[in-house]
Amino acid sequence: MSGFDWPALLRVSASAGVRPAEFWALTPAELILVLGLEAVEKPLNRARLAELERMYSDVKGAP
Repeated sequence: MSGFDWPALLRVSASAGVRPAEFWALTPAELILVLGLEAVEKPLNRARLAELERMYSDVKGAP
């Protein structure tokens, strides 16, 4: 079972003026915008992965 509290998400969306049928048709990106979560950290991309590899390398002396 997923960890999402769907009833709470639906209530928040409804308070933003989103009808239930519209809510269920939203993409995850659209839901994030409706909920005002656009400040959430962006998905991992190649540049961020390379940065993390440099920061947390298991190899001593790695660049």
